[in-house]
Amino acid sequence: MADKITKILGPGDRRILFVGIGNLLRQDDGAGVYISTRIRETERVKVITAEAGIENYIGKINNTEHDLLVLIDCADMQRPPGAWDLIAPEQVRDLTFSTHDISLKKLSGFFKKEVRVLAIQPDTVAFGENLSYIVLEACRHIIDLINKKEVQNGR
Repeated sequence: MADKITKILGPGDRRILFVGIGNLLRQDDGAGVYISTRIRETERVKVITAEAGIENYIGKINNTEHDLLVLIDCADMQRPPGAWDLIAPEQVRDLTFSTHDISLKKLSGFFKKEVRVLAIQPDTVAFGENLSYIVLEACRHIIDLINKKEVQNGR
C-alpha cells in the first residue's frame, strides 16, 4: 500500500487535496480526521478536515486548486483492522462505518477532479474518543509516508 502513496506523491507538480472524513466520537471512524489534521501542507499538498459533514464541503473542495482529491475515511473492506488501501471510489462498498449521510461512491460524482479514497479498516466504531491501537499505528504510518515523501521531493 505504501507504494500507492509514494506513486501519487511522486516527483512532479501534481497538486493533491486530502480531505479527512469521520466522526471523532466513534473511535476508529475518526481515523480520517486524525490523519488530515497531521498532514503538513506544502505547495502541492493541501488539506481540508471535513469530519462528518463532507456534504457541506463540496463547493470548497471544487474551488480548491488540485489535480487529485484523496478522501480519507474508515471503511469496511473486509480486511483485518488497521489495513488500509488507496482505492477508486467505485471499490468502496456503499455500507461504510462512517457517519456521513451519503456514500463515498455517490459523493465522488459531485467532484470535478480525479478522486481516490484512502480507506482504513476500523477495529471498532463504538462510542468513544480514542482510536484503537492498531488503527492508530496505521494512521501514524500513513502520516509519516505522506509527510516524508513531500520532504524528499524538496517541498
